[in-house]
Amino acid sequence: MNADFHAMLAAMTTNEKVTLLSGSGLWRTASLPQHGIPDIVMTDGTYGVRYSSAQIDGQQKWSMDDFISVITQTADRAGAVEDEQKGGSEALFSASLPATCFPNGSSLACSWDIDLVQIMGQALGLECQKMGVGILLGPGINIRRTPLAGRGYEYYSEDPVVSGDIAAALINGLQAEGVGASLKHFAANNSEFRRTEMDSIVDERALREIYLAGFQRAIAKSNPWTVMSSYNRLNGVQTSQDPFLLTKVLRDEWGYSGLVMSDWYGIKDRPASLMAGNDLAMPETARDKKTLLAAIEAGEVPLSVVDSACLRMLELIDKVERHRRRDAVADFPAHHALSQRLAAESIVLLKNEDDLLPLRPDKTPRIAVLGKPAQQPVIQGSGCATTVPYFLDRPLDEIFALAGEAFTVSWAEGTPDDIQADAQALQEAITVAREADVAVVFVSTAVGEDGENGDRQDLNILAVHEQLIREVAAVQRNVVVVLANSDAVVMPWLSECKALLETFFAGQGMGGAVAEILFGKRNPCGKLTVTVPNTLEETPAWLHYPGENLQHHYSEGLFVGYRYYDKRRLTPLFPFGFGLSYTRFAYDRIELSTEQLGDNETLTVSVDVTNCGNYAGKEIVQLYVRAPKGELIREERALKAFSKILLEPGETRRVNLQLPVAELSCYHPGLAKWLITPGRWQVYVGGSSRDLPLSAGFNVDCEEQYMTLRDDNSLQQLIQQPEVFDRVVALVAGKSLVPPEVVREKLTRVAPDLFCGLFIALTEFLGLDIERDELNAVLAGE
Repeated sequence: MNADFHAMLAAMTTNEKVTLLSGSGLWRTASLPQHGIPDIVMTDGTYGVRYSSAQIDGQQKWSMDDFISVITQTADRAGAVEDEQKGGSEALFSASLPATCFPNGSSLACSWDIDLVQIMGQALGLECQKMGVGILLGPGINIRRTPLAGRGYEYYSEDPVVSGDIAAALINGLQAEGVGASLKHFAANNSEFRRTEMDSIVDERALREIYLAGFQRAIAKSNPWTVMSSYNRLNGVQTSQDPFLLTKVLRDEWGYSGLVMSDWYGIKDRPASLMAGNDLAMPETARDKKTLLAAIEAGEVPLSVVDSACLRMLELIDKVERHRRRDAVADFPAHHALSQRLAAESIVLLKNEDDLLPLRPDKTPRIAVLGKPAQQPVIQGSGCATTVPYFLDRPLDEIFALAGEAFTVSWAEGTPDDIQADAQALQEAITVAREADVAVVFVSTAVGEDGENGDRQDLNILAVHEQLIREVAAVQRNVVVVLANSDAVVMPWLSECKALLETFFAGQGMGGAVAEILFGKRNPCGKLTVTVPNTLEETPAWLHYPGENLQHHYSEGLFVGYRYYDKRRLTPLFPFGFGLSYTRFAYDRIELSTEQLGDNETLTVSVDVTNCGNYAGKEIVQLYVRAPKGELIREERALKAFSKILLEPGETRRVNLQLPVAELSCYHPGLAKWLITPGRWQVYVGGSSRDLPLSAGFNVDCEEQYMTLRDDNSLQQLIQQPEVFDRVVALVAGKSLVPPEVVREKLTRVAPDLFCGLFIALTEFLGLDIERDELNAVLAGE
């Protein structure tokens, strides 16, 4: 491709420029062969490549039915993939090619494994290259504000640090293989309820510190080739045409220079979207092209804006072309092994009474495996991200294989139907469980309850699965539950089991990973990236979900997830960052590199972590900070860094965690700037947000910044700002002819007793002849 983009633009007509900034069909950008400009193929998803041959390669004209077939597809239990495995034929999901179905976002992030996620990104890149895909439409990193959110399974966490770091790792791996990422959905797309209509009403602090922070972090660490705007409105403005979001924040403040594209059919006013900074409209719509062309010809959209967007488009096409590898080979068996490894690193052991796991032949030689998901595993969510798995591990098969001759394994389905209980099948399961030493029960949420344009209705697992747990527990005291679910669930049945493995949607390698963990071939090391509630009603967003009058008020503000539970002193069912192991870890000897932290400096926090058990294991070391009291409300503690380490039995490792001073900043909406509160800070280190055995203090030395005072502020507020107080003292001294030191003493003495504003205090109580404008000028330093 000719790299002289300005010459290309000079040779293009306005109509051609409009064409360049529009899709061609569903999954391609426009090609302009007369100018040597090829197209780009892009496709979903966030955890696997969903390549629809009919829609991308087919010659027939695409239609709205094609699009609907994508976003409404339901994740099959993966029981029909034998065709793909045997012959690579296309059978499911709008004739999508089989690809590696890696752990979904809600599962993947529980690994907290930056290096491994980057390797996953590289694997996705190779599969994209093999299929000719230039842009993979992910990752999605919207905050998991409510567990009801339909696409929560695609997203990483309730915390922006985890979300941003995991996303950056995936993007870096993907783009290292020459395939662009599309970081999405920008921004505040935190539920699927009426998503194209709803207006997310978010105060600016929460918006910047929670909902935009993950995007900012990912962009700074990975520079994704594209960013995708979302469907919703944000504080009254459609995000796809929001200049505050797409220009002021993304480009001017963060310095992002890549391309912004719309979500599919996410633009409502094409000229407004281009003016706001949304370069590429996807997919192709004749109306959008027509309205944009008319707006340009009418002078409503300057050609300079069009050309800037076209330049970003040409740079993206050139980047994709330069990195295209038509001879790329994807090693699907190796990627399946990687999927197993990722699943094993991500599965969270939530409960393990009496050390029931790992299973041992001397303790539980007879194993009953129960539940439909053992044979037809629930490995992914529904919607546009749904991937046809190239291979599939069935947990039942993997358990039989690893059990060998040391165990006797029996099986009963128990729940052949997801809706109606089957008395005969349930009785068979009860009989099998009664005759065993341990029952491993596979359960899930309803297949298809998650997905696009609609949220979950509750936080329950399938009723027939809960019944299976309770009936089995009545005859078998050793029950292990293996749970597959899109996001957090309530667990009224938790006391009925001794052990619980949380897999979320762990991809095609889940079965092998579960079997290895059950038998101790792998030590579980995943930790939660969301808080698991006791009830839906206690979740932070509950009172204002899903909103009314097409507005969804984020009234919990900053207090999302663990921040809410900490602030309200509530005990969740399982806290953020929690996860058990077959070994145990001890923390000791915290040290700080300095006790005085200044501007542009980084604090190093060092701790010793020791494996005190008999199994090699991995620990996720988490660092939280608490701010000193200041003008703004702050969370009790906030995650700022983490590290995953492997320790042999008895091994101790010194772990160093980096904390740049900039990470301590919060956004002051009154000053419209980020600031750091000076004073004594606390740092906490441990294994979860509620298990932080080590702490230390340090001082932040920076200038405290204040809002400009007004005439109706109190005298006490004035005294808290010494420089401004000095100016007012000089004003009063000049007006009253009283020495400044006397004025200062008198004002300080009477301040606690004055209930009125500063202007009234000076004019009515002290009888000074001062005008409001005069006082405000002094307060402002004019």
